Amino acid sequence: MISILVTGCAGFIGSNFVPYFLNKYSDVRLINLDLLTYAGDMANLSDAPQGDRHIFVQGDICDRPLVESLFSQYDIRGVIHFAAESHVDNSIKNPGVFVQTNVNGSFTLIDVAYKAWMEKPFVYKTGYEGCRFHHISTDEVYGTLGATGLFTEETAYAPNSPYSASKAGSDMIVRSYHHTYGMNTVITNCSNNYGPKQHDEKLIPTIIRKALAGENIPIYGDGKNIRDWLYVLDHCKGIDLVYHSGRSGEVYNIGGRNERNNNQIVETICNLLDSMKPKSDGKSYNKQITYVEDRAGHDRRYAIDATKIETELGWKADENFDTGIVKTIQWYLQKYNFV
Repeated sequence: MISILVTGCAGFIGSNFVPYFLNKYSDVRLINLDLLTYAGDMANLSDAPQGDRHIFVQGDICDRPLVESLFSQYDIRGVIHFAAESHVDNSIKNPGVFVQTNVNGSFTLIDVAYKAWMEKPFVYKTGYEGCRFHHISTDEVYGTLGATGLFTEETAYAPNSPYSASKAGSDMIVRSYHHTYGMNTVITNCSNNYGPKQHDEKLIPTIIRKALAGENIPIYGDGKNIRDWLYVLDHCKGIDLVYHSGRSGEVYNIGGRNERNNNQIVETICNLLDSMKPKSDGKSYNKQITYVEDRAGHDRRYAIDATKIETELGWKADENFDTGIVKTIQWYLQKYNFV
């Protein structure tokens, strides 16, 4: 059985990935390292296979002795690195935490992997030739787009928040270990994910939660900031493909080709809730929409060109936004006991 270290998988994307991956591959054991900060929740893993194939370890990716002990104890043969501080508002308030986790933590992981798997630069230890380090990143490292155009894998980095800057830094560290040491690395940069298990602080869960609670639904600025939305399970399938079949040293952008501005998002959710969970007073949830002061350094538009992963690896999103958002709302109605 092959042991793969996954990080941050009590959080949103990772906790969707774990059950998907273990159910697909019966010969894999996942060692799940998560610090269980506010963003991690063991309840997210209730649908993951239990027992020897999924071993949870509470700990910090910056804790080098701990990471080294996991590599030694479980003979780790691959890393899929999800763990990150990821909320932009929090990075504006406390950027140091983002640098520590996203930059220093990613360095710790890949440096331990290098020393565990390789004799010297470009020479893997016997039996470790297939070991791979997969780093999960974000489209926010590319900065912001105008009214047209898409982010490609060749787009220059131009991060505009402490969060995106820390992710850009971690990307560069992973890139350097491929070019300097010959490590088998891949990086995926994804667009905005949505779906089950996302933390309440994020946009779509906030809209659903505030609507159902009868509270004001806060939308930054004029609500015209545009994002490319990717259903989380489609992202997990893309990660799986890149980890197993992506070319070493390459970057793959994963996007849903579902551009929506925040006004469209909130209006769609309110309209769906009007039919799925009508208010007792007969009013529409959209009466609760409230515009608030814009976020500092709020990027105007992100959109990903996913041509590379589509053509090289045959990936294609199974959900469009109209189908994915219905599944998402249904999940949150159950979570918030409105079913």
